[in-house]
Amino acid sequence: MLPTATDPHPRPGAAGTATATTATATTATAPPERADRPDRDDLRGAAVRPPAPARPLVRFRSSRPDLLLCGALLLVILLVQGWNITAFPTLSDDEGTYLAQAWAVQQGDGLAHYTYWYDHPPLGWIQLAGLTYLPSLVVPESMTVASMRFAMLAVSAAASVLIYVLARRLWLPRWAAGLAMALFGLSPLSVVLQREIFLDNLAVMWILLAFCLAASPSRHLWHHFGSGLAAATAVLTKETMLVVLPALLVTMWRHSHRDTRKFAVTGAVTACALIGLSYPLFALLNGELLPGAGHVSLIDGITYQMGREGSGFILDPGSGSHGVLRSWLYYDTVLPLGGLAGAVLLLATVRWSVTARALAGPALAVVILALVAMRPSGYLPAMYVIQAVPFLALVLAGGAASVAHAVLRRRRRAGERRALVHGRRALVGVLAVAAAVYVLPRWYDGNRTALTVDANGPYRQAAAWLGSGAADPGSTRILLDDALWLDAVHHGFEPGLGAIWFYKADLDPAVTATLPRGWRDIDYVVSSPTVRRDAADLPNVKAALEHSTAVAVFGTGEDRIEIRRTDRESGS
Repeated sequence: MLPTATDPHPRPGAAGTATATTATATTATAPPERADRPDRDDLRGAAVRPPAPARPLVRFRSSRPDLLLCGALLLVILLVQGWNITAFPTLSDDEGTYLAQAWAVQQGDGLAHYTYWYDHPPLGWIQLAGLTYLPSLVVPESMTVASMRFAMLAVSAAASVLIYVLARRLWLPRWAAGLAMALFGLSPLSVVLQREIFLDNLAVMWILLAFCLAASPSRHLWHHFGSGLAAATAVLTKETMLVVLPALLVTMWRHSHRDTRKFAVTGAVTACALIGLSYPLFALLNGELLPGAGHVSLIDGITYQMGREGSGFILDPGSGSHGVLRSWLYYDTVLPLGGLAGAVLLLATVRWSVTARALAGPALAVVILALVAMRPSGYLPAMYVIQAVPFLALVLAGGAASVAHAVLRRRRRAGERRALVHGRRALVGVLAVAAAVYVLPRWYDGNRTALTVDANGPYRQAAAWLGSGAADPGSTRILLDDALWLDAVHHGFEPGLGAIWFYKADLDPAVTATLPRGWRDIDYVVSSPTVRRDAADLPNVKAALEHSTAVAVFGTGEDRIEIRRTDRESGS
């Protein structure tokens, strides 16, 4: 049977002869955008050749070389990220807050361990509650920040596999996909930040899934709908992922089939919007969408986030944002700076280069995130770079693949000397060795710190003091940061009344109502770096520190933790 004009995959004719009619029909019905990866010659940046008959797709799950390479890299990443994970980096109050909120969900006490005030969508720590449920059920006292960092290894594992799959779907060769995975999981910047219990790490996993589905070579409509659902989940996990959605749309547009593109993109946008709108709908149904007396509101939360004091221009040496940038570059300069430069170059050459068009989505994500970080009036948290790391890794790996394809052509040109061929190969080898010599020693130093330094000794000692009986949990009120809050609860201090997250002593009416005499109703303050830093804006906490005496000190310098007993009978 001869193929018809509506048959996109013509079969060999039964008659065994190739007629002019057959050739015409095949040419007319060849898909304008091939579902498989282009030839290596196309990736060199030359004009794309006319479409060839579709080749069978190579599935990741059935490709043994891909599985072996990805599996080997995954084991290395988990080993490096898991080694010394409880001791470095220093426990942060943000980690404690997210874990305490996950604990509240597990206990059935609501969306947070205190009044939930729409600071972030709750889906992030609901997922965290699921990740930590079994360990907390088997060993309840293990529900502390240091030990529950191991849950983040599962998130890192999933994200690492997804970035490999995405790199392959963006037409990168196998070695470049492995390079992207290694950059993502083994950079000291990644090792430090991906260990911590941050919502950004969960959101990155979901946005990578959205990109993988958007770039699916099968081009099924449900893949694009699923991409929209995954993108909405990423935004509801960490709302700042909203700025990456234009880059996802570019990837989906680039990889969808021309005949179904409008349906695919419309379906993805609709799915994303409907799921995303569930958050304001939740607030509306609870009567907490608009500001009003006696309740929190979503609008108040957004207003606070948008109106909080900025950390200055990132290139101003005296700004807080510049300090955050220096902390990133301290661990790794190649990934942030090289990735940003590569993204700009890819977008500038997107008209001429097939590789640039394939990586247009990740490159656009890098540029958008960089522009948001450079707002002079914006607030730049240290974990912000987590969202950019996967796209920086993809852009760098894609740039390396582009250079390799430009130098190592698939075939010798007619009349070209064999020595020139070997010379091109030697040039690629020299560039690879030079990059390794520059990067690997710096990565070694950064990762050696993460694998050997114990930065949380003072926190362990303070947690041990809470359980030593020096303070009676049944009758003592103690202010402390959220990094130690769950430790105090496990040692018998009553949540919210005995163990008080220090911010709430001034900012939560439900807590301040239980402290009619202010700081005089507080027995102890655990003075950590976070408490000392933020006490200036919290009158009760500041007064408690000023009218207290250290009874135990753990650590030295700025990182020390002091147990301070208040003088409840002293003056005002």
